[in-house]
Amino acid sequence: MNPSSIVIIGATSGIAQGVARHYAQRGWNIYLVARNTDALAAIQSDLLARGAMKVESMAADLRDVSRHDEVVKGAQQFSETIGVVLIAHGILRNQLEIDYDADEMLQVWNVNATSSISLLHRFGVAMETQRSGTIAIISSVAGDRGRRSLYTYGSTKAAVSHFVAGMRGRYKPLGINVLDIKPGPVDTPMMTGRTLMLGATVETVAKDIVAAIDKRKGVLYTPWFWRVIMRIVRMIPEPIFLKIKF
Repeated sequence: MNPSSIVIIGATSGIAQGVARHYAQRGWNIYLVARNTDALAAIQSDLLARGAMKVESMAADLRDVSRHDEVVKGAQQFSETIGVVLIAHGILRNQLEIDYDADEMLQVWNVNATSSISLLHRFGVAMETQRSGTIAIISSVAGDRGRRSLYTYGSTKAAVSHFVAGMRGRYKPLGINVLDIKPGPVDTPMMTGRTLMLGATVETVAKDIVAAIDKRKGVLYTPWFWRVIMRIVRMIPEPIFLKIKF
């Protein structure tokens, strides 16, 4: 029996690498996409050493949506049937730093929302005929409600979650699961210099993601307690919420 395959977009991110290690230990074929060729080569060697059957990579600037068809085609050439697609690229900017910089604000939108949704759409169409598999994307608990300190980043993640919810309805009858992954703060390079309130390790989040893919869940809050926290946050009346400085 041929091993299954996973395509990881934004493969150099901390969470993506954590997930990739789990699939390497299962002996899967792994296709990596990211910008940094040196980092991709190092990750590729590590995954092969951990047990991956085959690992290939593609260097691409994912902000350039004109290359997204090429990304999908490369994944299909790597594996005729794609078991899992994980979209894990993104950027985080301090809201105070972009409050007066529309170009930088739009850059956050381009990477986190426009680019991500473009890839979601293209992989969905590409996987229709195989009538199996999972498309997963890392959004964020920040997308559940707009906060003054993080509303640009949060709004991009909210857009992704809304799009994913619709995709899930479209593709479920075709046998394709679409998973929205909502981590809280995770101890990765993206969070360097930021306060990690109830922060989680990469390994904790990676295990949760792999388990959610196995169980074909639709939405994953990780760690689990963020589901409870965000339910409470969503219930706070707007006049009170506007007074909270976070």
